[in-house]
Amino acid sequence: MHPTQLELLGGNQLRIQWSNGEQRECSARALRESCPCATCREKRQNKSKEPAAVLPILSPAETLPLTISAMNPIGNYAYCIEFSDGHNAGIYSLEFLHSLGNSID
Repeated sequence: MHPTQLELLGGNQLRIQWSNGEQRECSARALRESCPCATCREKRQNKSKEPAAVLPILSPAETLPLTISAMNPIGNYAYCIEFSDGHNAGIYSLEFLHSLGNSID
């Protein structure tokens, strides 16, 4: 299965039409929070170990609404997604992308 159409809705919602006719939508925030890169996976694992009293320090980019800046194919098996916060290290396999978001009827 592969994407036949990608559509960015309002900068922060990605709609993918798949070759089987299914459409799925996923927010930029959900994609960013699911980033499969090693750094993000490690941060997610360590987050549960941090004390609850520690307040995060946000960069100026993190205070703005998160959007998708670019989406580039990696061969025939994945996409690299660049976000407005500058992060672009995650390689989203087609299977992983398909598993994210909500199905649209």
